[in-house]
Amino acid sequence: MKLTIHKVSTQTEALIPVATSGVKAGFPSPAQDYMGDEIDLNKEIVRHKEATFYVRVEGDSMQEAGIFDQDLAVVDKSLEPRDGDFVIAFIDGEFTIKQFQIDKSGEFGWLVPWNDHFHRIKVTADDRFLIWGVVTHVLHTLRHK
Repeated sequence: MKLTIHKVSTQTEALIPVATSGVKAGFPSPAQDYMGDEIDLNKEIVRHKEATFYVRVEGDSMQEAGIFDQDLAVVDKSLEPRDGDFVIAFIDGEFTIKQFQIDKSGEFGWLVPWNDHFHRIKVTADDRFLIWGVVTHVLHTLRHK
């Protein structure tokens, strides 16, 4: 899988109006027509600006997790990875996005794809392995051009 990495720029604000009440996934309510303040998407999704990057995903190994080809993953390199986190990993000379799982024995870990056409990758001390960063958000387009 090929990943394209971009540094985050928080020099500008990305102000977008936000509804003051939540959006229901069920029956719509006319009371939700009220628009309130604006939010800055940079402040919403970037917690550690010096350690945060955008990564363009290429491939479909994570599609069952809702991470699709051409999505933008927001990756924070300052976070300590935990069992179950989605991560950008560097293994044996290549970057990949996968779910990180620690084996019950604690002796090794797994990089888990979310697509049945791909195999889990066992990570041992013999591998050249590094978790480059933890994925905190994923942005994908619902309406294509």
